[in-house]
Amino acid sequence: MASTFNKSTHIRYFLRCLKTHLPTAYSTNDSQRMTLAFFILCGLDLLGALETNTTETDRVAYIDWIYQCQHPDGGFRGSTSADMGVERTEGNEHWDPANIAATYFALASLTILGDNLERVKRIECLRWLRRLQLSDGTFGEVLGSQGEAHSGRDMRYCYCAAAIRWILDGGKEEEGDIDVDGLVRFVEASQVREDPWGILQSAISLLGRLPISIKAIEPIHTWPSEDSIERMVAWLVGLQTSVLEEEEDLPVSISTEAIAQVDLNSEAPQPTVEAAQVVSPEDPLADSVGAEPLEDETQWAGLTGRCNKVADTCYTFWAGGSLTILNSIHLLDQEALRRYLLEKTQHRIGGFGKLPGDVPG
Repeated sequence: MASTFNKSTHIRYFLRCLKTHLPTAYSTNDSQRMTLAFFILCGLDLLGALETNTTETDRVAYIDWIYQCQHPDGGFRGSTSADMGVERTEGNEHWDPANIAATYFALASLTILGDNLERVKRIECLRWLRRLQLSDGTFGEVLGSQGEAHSGRDMRYCYCAAAIRWILDGGKEEEGDIDVDGLVRFVEASQVREDPWGILQSAISLLGRLPISIKAIEPIHTWPSEDSIERMVAWLVGLQTSVLEEEEDLPVSISTEAIAQVDLNSEAPQPTVEAAQVVSPEDPLADSVGAEPLEDETQWAGLTGRCNKVADTCYTFWAGGSLTILNSIHLLDQEALRRYLLEKTQHRIGGFGKLPGDVPG
């Protein structure tokens, strides 16, 4: 299979998602249509196909739809499906909340579409954003019935909050501001033992949070130390892998005699070590144990999100973004990564699958 980026196919796929019904796999995400809209618009814009494949009337309609999702108290909904309109009361308004992720996606989409943001309820949005911040510096996703922030301690919400603040030029003295120092402390305290920043302070390292962590503090704080950058780069580069599919455990052969000797009443009913034997060398799997990868296996090398996981398309973006931010993208085997994307996960109808053979996501 040739390593060719099928640009026209990807454009048709995005346009289908933009102008017709959602594919079946995504129809359950209708309440988060703002998220899907952002990625579709962003994809078309990156491909230089947004203005050439949509009319000005289309783009004005997209802008108007986004503003229909704006919440009267600030922020944006995930879609118009939760808008209660004239039926909204103090007793049911908590079922129609603004969402921090949807607000970021809405503002970013308006920017992509060339809107001047004059219709954004800027003051209300920044006040709502301050109410979402928790005492530890992180942010919740929505406000509850008592005005309390829900679902906090997530690095993604920190990124969304920092981006919303930056887009709306927050931080003016007369308007008040989020607790910037508290946000920075949370981000810095979330760097875990493997060094990259995780989703929680006690979480294992997860690549998807790393660029979010870096960009969350970039507009409001100093750059990470040189030592931290070196360790992050080393960890990121080490995540490139030629393991593209889950591997089954090495088969183990246990003799009938060993099974017969197991005492079912014992606390640890295990056969003896001597009785458990790895499959014979004649088994084809035995040749791969401890062996160097075959040359053609390394032609495709994706990126994984953390140790002991297979390659995943989305982490090409997260790792590539992180290493680009850190001026170290050249340290990856970019040709093997390109072949992985174009030959393994690029879908024939357009888009890319999460794993080889998956539907585009």
